[in-house]
Amino acid sequence: VQLQASGGGLVQAGGSLRLSCAASGLTFSSYAMGWFRQAPGKEREFVAGINWISRTLYADSVKGRFTISRDNAKNTVYLQMNSLKPEDTAVYYCAAASSRCIATSNDQYDVWGQGTQVTVSS
Repeated sequence: VQLQASGGGLVQAGGSLRLSCAASGLTFSSYAMGWFRQAPGKEREFVAGINWISRTLYADSVKGRFTISRDNAKNTVYLQMNSLKPEDTAVYYCAAASSRCIATSNDQYDVWGQGTQVTVSS
């Protein structure tokens, strides 16, 4: 079972990035998927989640700016990030939970990707 995150990079404040997370070795369509992030010196925090029927949930800090989506045919979950702010700078992780509900805490997730760095300059 593997999750491979990609799409991070350096962007100016106000810009956009799209993260992707490709899954293999699991029945992707039956998993809830989530994005988390961890900034230097801080704990990993929930960013967005999507369940098996594409219901979504967002952290207040990203609501209205980020959009999570999934393509079950491609076993991939996406995070579209718009209007980026310097405080969005972090390593972003995708994760999979064997649950039909949207999971918001770290310990609800079974599989984690390797992380991709997002840096937003002011």
